[in-house]
Amino acid sequence: MSETILFKRPKTLSPISTKYCGGCGHGVIHRIVAEVIDELGMQEKTVFVNPVGCSVWADLYFDTDTVQPPHGRTPAAATGIKRALPDHLVICYQGDGDMAAIGTAEMIHAANRGEKFTTIFVNNAIYGMTGGQMAPTTLVNQRSTTSPLGRDPKEAGMGYPIRVSELLETLDGSAYIARGAVNSAANVRKTKSYVKRAMELQTKGVGFTMVEILSPCPTAWHVEPLEALSWVEKNMYPVFPLGEIKKYEGALG
Repeated sequence: MSETILFKRPKTLSPISTKYCGGCGHGVIHRIVAEVIDELGMQEKTVFVNPVGCSVWADLYFDTDTVQPPHGRTPAAATGIKRALPDHLVICYQGDGDMAAIGTAEMIHAANRGEKFTTIFVNNAIYGMTGGQMAPTTLVNQRSTTSPLGRDPKEAGMGYPIRVSELLETLDGSAYIARGAVNSAANVRKTKSYVKRAMELQTKGVGFTMVEILSPCPTAWHVEPLEALSWVEKNMYPVFPLGEIKKYEGALG
């Protein structure tokens, strides 16, 4: 009896065991990104730029060149790499704590300048690796180690969750902004289409592209992995709606 192989590990992913927590979305996101790199035939010309946080482990899993800058400085490093190697696929792989807090200035100015790299922005509404503290994207009333009673905008210093995609959409240098999720098979497929579109546009040199991906973090949320999937839909969708937030309307040269 013959067997048909329907799925196999993307060449761009290294054959090693995961270090991520059970139910974490990073592994699924890695596969999506690796599949797109394979489909574009860009493995030998891809550079990952991944900072501190759960993103720090990305260089273990992607069989590509990688650069690990200081916390929050990923867009600054990616700018230099892309300008030096314009024919390469340069990918920033950042979490919400990194990109929307210490790296806010670098992210905004890179997008505003229209730097021609792609950012994969993993939003799980919490600081995952460092202890479950409140992040810039933490939801109102969401509990964390630094907001044990829930995030209260009226409490000094807490504020509101930042909608990074909507913020970057307003900048003329951003060419394509989308928000997907990995909490269902349908969303995984849709998110992959966003990632592929963003990277294809990068190869055309049209400007800054970014895909925000809502990702479960059962450990920091203190829920079971299955519950975390529905938590994304119930709690994150209303604040961070899915879809293509800024489509590229120009001609591709």
